[in-house]
Amino acid sequence: MTTIDLATSTAPRSPKSGPLPADYAERVYSGVLGKLIGVYLGRPIEGWTYERISQEIGEVDHYLTAANGAPLVVTDDDVTGTFTFLRALEDEGYSTHLTPEQIGNTWLNYTIERRTIFWWGGVGNSTEHTAYERLKNGILAPESGSRARNGKVISEQIGAQIFIDGWAMVAPGDPEFAADLARRAASVSHDGEAIYGAQVIAAMEAQAFVELDINALIDTGLSVIPRDSTIARLIYDIRDWHAQEPDWRATRDLIAANYGYDKYRGACHIVPNHGLIIHALLYGGGDFRHSQMIVNTCGWDTDCNAANLGCLLGIRRGLATFHGDYDWRGPVADRMYLSTADGSRGITDALTESYRIIKAASALRGQEFEQPKSGAKFHFTLPGSVQGFEIDRESAPAQIANQDGGALRIEPTSDGTVRVMTPTFIPEEALAMPGYQLFASPTLYPGQTLTALVRNDGDEPAQVRLVLRQYGADDRSELISGEPVVLAAYTEQRLTWRVPDNGGLPIHAVGLEYDGTAPVVLDSLTWSGVPTVTLTRPDDRSATLWRRAWVDAVDHFEGRDFEAFRISQNEGRGVMAQGTRDWTDYTVSAEITPYLARNVGIACRVQGLKRYLALLLSSDQVARLVKMDDTETILAEVPFAWELFTPYTFLLRAEGDQLIGRINDTALLAASDPGSRLTAGGAGFVIEEGTMGCEAITVSAD
Repeated sequence: MTTIDLATSTAPRSPKSGPLPADYAERVYSGVLGKLIGVYLGRPIEGWTYERISQEIGEVDHYLTAANGAPLVVTDDDVTGTFTFLRALEDEGYSTHLTPEQIGNTWLNYTIERRTIFWWGGVGNSTEHTAYERLKNGILAPESGSRARNGKVISEQIGAQIFIDGWAMVAPGDPEFAADLARRAASVSHDGEAIYGAQVIAAMEAQAFVELDINALIDTGLSVIPRDSTIARLIYDIRDWHAQEPDWRATRDLIAANYGYDKYRGACHIVPNHGLIIHALLYGGGDFRHSQMIVNTCGWDTDCNAANLGCLLGIRRGLATFHGDYDWRGPVADRMYLSTADGSRGITDALTESYRIIKAASALRGQEFEQPKSGAKFHFTLPGSVQGFEIDRESAPAQIANQDGGALRIEPTSDGTVRVMTPTFIPEEALAMPGYQLFASPTLYPGQTLTALVRNDGDEPAQVRLVLRQYGADDRSELISGEPVVLAAYTEQRLTWRVPDNGGLPIHAVGLEYDGTAPVVLDSLTWSGVPTVTLTRPDDRSATLWRRAWVDAVDHFEGRDFEAFRISQNEGRGVMAQGTRDWTDYTVSAEITPYLARNVGIACRVQGLKRYLALLLSSDQVARLVKMDDTETILAEVPFAWELFTPYTFLLRAEGDQLIGRINDTALLAASDPGSRLTAGGAGFVIEEGTMGCEAITVSAD
């Protein structure tokens, strides 16, 4: 196979044409699951030495969380970075010529400084933190991650590899394009051997859609990097050792002796860890459990290595990868968290994120894409998918399972009320989760309309209803039930329910409840519409989780007895928002008191920290409608005399490409913004170099 030096070429490659593989959707879903399982398996022993793992655990071939009491599903940089940076494709219109600079803009838009996605270990210590500081200070990618800017050691740490899987999965059977996308994405923060390692993984994963042979996959990986690189030499050595030595432990010792942390310095260098992936791939022989046991038992950066390997193996054999004598999928239940400045995707699942990848791959090839079941949020359309649904803790005993790759079957195992639910906000078990903090907004709000298609598969009637859980007094989970509907035997019915006003408390779960002994099948569940909700501090001060519903990218969100929202930003501009991309045309309003501010106001269609529409009072005594889309554009402005410590009523309306802003019903601003990508998003506050106070903010359709 011809070696192509994609790591040094800056000319973007184009994807292959032609249809996607027939089993592409299943392979993507399996790759995403493999990534998640690897993270959840390796996370509890991340950073442990081989010696410690061998002494305290033995062989790591099962989930360890039950032993240490931590939740299985956690917020993790490997997961969040992988699926967040890939959003550059969607945000930039699925351009095949996506640039490192555009991917760098994605970093700035979705990363809350010192809080989300990365290990914030300091400039010159954490590679991602170093690159972020470069980007923030105006150094564009790829210079932001270059060896010339950051030095050889920092630029060759592991992050380029751990975030790379999504770029491979949008390029099935196209390893050269996958490796080129990997180069563009990796160069935001890394250089040299780190880019080569990322390209090898991306090329192998892309080829795994059409190739089973492990050695052929490794050959593909080698074909996209220089033959004289350290990563290439490492792979050649491991293949030679594997050919001569049947004991994986002996070869692990050779890797440590020749390519260990003592030779490749920094917090977490790519070379030793890349070696363990190749090592486990060869000695595991394609078996998922055995391969995961090897890569995790070997130590070092276990969750990263297990995640890349898990994704590769998942793509290679599809969902059959996880068949066997151990239940990998059941405890995960598809659940995943993406902690970013876009809270609307904080709570998500493997099937949802898989279809985002499928949509991107279709767009890159210029092909039509149709969301399953008319875009329903929960559609269960691949085998085994449950999309986070579990039996509620107060439910009668029951079993749930995917039925024929297209619906969720619920079967009671005793008398009583059966209830199944999936998270729409931070679940109870994740509220005090250790490690990376989870930033998320609720995805469901009062005023929106729930719709579910359900079927009674038994010969007895069932009384069914839609249900919610919200965090109320003392932050306890409270159940809210819709009106019951009698579902006759062997019939199907569409349920609808407009979510009632709940005082702005965060809704953290949604689902289905029924009385009866018949099995009930949930075909789909979704919701639509703009909420009608006033977000404020609850009257019962024992309820505190309303604060967690806000994606807080400000320096200080006061928790003492001032206004509900006493918000400060010491330097630059801060944004605090909640809501989802379901919100399109709506009005947001609030009474705000500026105590000190260069700019203060409200925002709508918020899509992160660098993308929103806002109505602002500025210190030069001007009221402005602005569009922030990586850079700021003034859409309209009028003189407006205002004073500190004086309340002002802000109203901002977005409808189609038309914007209207009012302050105290006297300053009227209007603007048109045709062709903007800011067509939907959440609502919130903007504060620049100062402090503001506000008791409530209202979102409504009119």
